[in-house]
Amino acid sequence: MSNLERIFNRIEGFKEEIISFQSELTSRVALGPKNGGTGEHEKARYLAEKVEGLQPDFVRQIEAPDAQAHEGYRPNLIAKWGGKDDRQTVWVLGHMDIVPPGDLSLWETDPYQVKIAGDKIIGRGVEDNQHAIVSSYLALKAVLEAHNPPPKGIGLAFVADEETGSEFGLDYCIKHHADLFQPNDLIVVPDAGNEEGTMIEIAEKSMLWLKCAISGQQCHASTPDKGRNSLIGAADLILRLQRLKEAFPDQDDLFKPPVSTFEPTKMEANVPNINTIPGRDVFYMDCRILPQHKVAEVIAKAGEIAADLAHQSGFAIELTPVYRQDATNPTPADAPIVQALGRAIKHVTGLDAKVMGIGGGTVAAFFRRAGLPAAVWSTVSNSAHQPNEYCLISSIIQDAKILAHLYLDT
Repeated sequence: MSNLERIFNRIEGFKEEIISFQSELTSRVALGPKNGGTGEHEKARYLAEKVEGLQPDFVRQIEAPDAQAHEGYRPNLIAKWGGKDDRQTVWVLGHMDIVPPGDLSLWETDPYQVKIAGDKIIGRGVEDNQHAIVSSYLALKAVLEAHNPPPKGIGLAFVADEETGSEFGLDYCIKHHADLFQPNDLIVVPDAGNEEGTMIEIAEKSMLWLKCAISGQQCHASTPDKGRNSLIGAADLILRLQRLKEAFPDQDDLFKPPVSTFEPTKMEANVPNINTIPGRDVFYMDCRILPQHKVAEVIAKAGEIAADLAHQSGFAIELTPVYRQDATNPTPADAPIVQALGRAIKHVTGLDAKVMGIGGGTVAAFFRRAGLPAAVWSTVSNSAHQPNEYCLISSIIQDAKILAHLYLDT
């Protein structure tokens, strides 16, 4: 039996530890202030104890100032184990924060207490992104038991604030601690993928969230001629903004879907009673834009559409970008991290990896913007943000094997 096979066998025996680890993480609720919580402190303290147990050569908690968070900061945990050759480090990044559970009536159990159903672990955060935390940690644990020191450096980064923009997470770490990561490091972010574990994300669309406010004149619903119904204006604007699809029609088969998307999403409450015509309505657009289109041009075109409606109808309309992340240069398909990850996937699954782009944003964008090629990958059940979110124990085991192979790939 080869050394790698012994490591894989060790990982196969981690089932009960996977369940225990996920249970501990899920019970430590890590909601950021924008999502109604106080931050990731309790989860960070637990992970710091776990990491210290593996005796890292370097460990640091980076505290990003956030006046709304507990103790005025958001915790980011960085740890590194030196290797026989320290000229290169394999980094795996997971994020500690989660999204709220949403409507609790849609959950079969308490979202913060895991439920085991066969191969499934159910609970808020178990896939997004505790799957990455558990698989990267257990892969490292198995490798260190067989190789101490490992062939090259291994680093784990558990960051805050991924779900609400990363201002207090990876973005802060890179801006204020640029020396942590080097251009020749191999960086993987297990935060998107497919059910087979074969998708390697190397590119992302630009993200734009638009706030659309329509002002008319409130009045009694029995005398609509005395007002101007802003809800009608909002409905009209929603339909007109679908013209953005015609204005930016390019396709790129690297991405799925292969086109830019422009979707109305959240609608703010207007009047509380049925017999009043609203005078102000606010809705939001989530736009995922192919990299060849400039975000500024999308904003300008949306402004033209809104101005045309305002001129024709008399509504006052204001469009405000509330979040914007322009696409970065993609990670090259032949980058060392992509090639190494592809070899690991092939060895463990027997399947060929496929490079792709996605519409969802990940923290890999901050690495790429800093000139650090990063690959996004994971074996996922695609249940993130849903009620009864779940991940598969078998997928965590598979990913731990793939990461162990990556840690040892020379």
